[in-house]
Amino acid sequence: MGEHARLQDILTHLDQGLEDALARLMRFLEIPSISTDPAHAGDVRTAAEWLAQELRDLGFDTQVHDTPGHPMITARSPRGDARPLLFYGHYDVQPVDPLSLWDRPPFEPAIEDTPQGRVIRARGASDDKGQLMTFVEAFRAWKAVHGALPTDLILLFEGEEESGSPSLRPFLIEHADSLRADLAMICDTARYADGRPAITTQLRGLVGQEVVIHAADRDLHSGSFGGLAANPIMILAQALAALKDDTGRVTLPGFYDGVADLSPELARDWQALNFDAADYLSRVGLSQPIGERGRTALEMVWNQPTAEINGIAGGYAGAGFKTVLPATARAKVSFRLTGTQDPQAVRQAFQDHVRRFVPADCRVEFHDHGAGPASVMDISDPAFGQAKDALTQEWGQEAAYIGGGGSIPIAGDFKELLGIDSMLVGFARDDDRIHSPNEKYDVESFAKGARSWARILSALR
Repeated sequence: MGEHARLQDILTHLDQGLEDALARLMRFLEIPSISTDPAHAGDVRTAAEWLAQELRDLGFDTQVHDTPGHPMITARSPRGDARPLLFYGHYDVQPVDPLSLWDRPPFEPAIEDTPQGRVIRARGASDDKGQLMTFVEAFRAWKAVHGALPTDLILLFEGEEESGSPSLRPFLIEHADSLRADLAMICDTARYADGRPAITTQLRGLVGQEVVIHAADRDLHSGSFGGLAANPIMILAQALAALKDDTGRVTLPGFYDGVADLSPELARDWQALNFDAADYLSRVGLSQPIGERGRTALEMVWNQPTAEINGIAGGYAGAGFKTVLPATARAKVSFRLTGTQDPQAVRQAFQDHVRRFVPADCRVEFHDHGAGPASVMDISDPAFGQAKDALTQEWGQEAAYIGGGGSIPIAGDFKELLGIDSMLVGFARDDDRIHSPNEKYDVESFAKGARSWARILSALR
């Protein structure tokens, strides 16, 4: 039987087995694997064991590894002479609060008919159990048609992604030899906003920093001390306001070291997406794009670094009025990074910047909240073109190379610790309500996601 005929048989098997695949996903979604809540530690392990058994039943050599936190699952198909591929997903989910905003219990999954088609409604439906299972169902169909799994597949499924992945880096270091592959596949992203399939080729890195400025040893009466004593909110506000100039550029010395302009190929691809910034902002009640002058909207959300104030506190903000000079003020600031920006250099530059505004009789302290570099994939690897063609064939729309404004630290970890690039292909939609009440995943996304991975596997084998 030719490869094309076998691929068609795999796709037919997936279509015919869709209802059974949905039933398996429903059982998976019933498990409340909330990794950040210690009360659900047993549920996270139950989800790990359920998934591991599914993989064993398919013929994978599967292990559930204990960590200081929640379990990691690794699985291998038989070794052969194919290109080794590493598949990553996570089986833990976000908390569900506030429960009152859910239309149905979040761990009683159901398929609902909506004006946009059938959707799977449950916590984890899109992020990331539904996406993870597109891998598993593609493998299942491959085995049903070929009689065996594809060779040289390595699976890594994590149970702590939604709680910061504290065990992941130590696990990757300890198991680097057994996890090393030529390319990683990550299914935790989305299609482009207009529904076309997409391969995310770059992600921004992240630096999180909390700053606390201490002035007097107590709150002061503003009539007695105002104009004479240092006001930490004013000091903090001046430091934060000075982070950007009037063109929108970040002022930290060396901040743009490592930031690269778009390649001509990506510039053309992004231009062809016809991104409408005003329409995008209108969905959240805004209309005016801001940012660095001379940059397109997609450059600003995908290819340019940012400095953002995420929270600020100090003094009295309750009912009524209290005329005080507060003793302390604090803010939480994040930087999204691109290119080869050094997270630690950015952190240090920010701290040095703030210190320049703090008087000698005041004190500043800093609390670090994570740091990771940007991820930029090498799309000259033929696998990217082959996957793009496979997605185009499946969805009937030209697949796009896109950027990601957010951060997926695992992609950077794979590059740094295992020396491999990642291909990020996901099938979520921007209205899937991930991390929010009433999360959903389109049945079409699930079905065509599994078919897409079958096509990609066939192209890369």
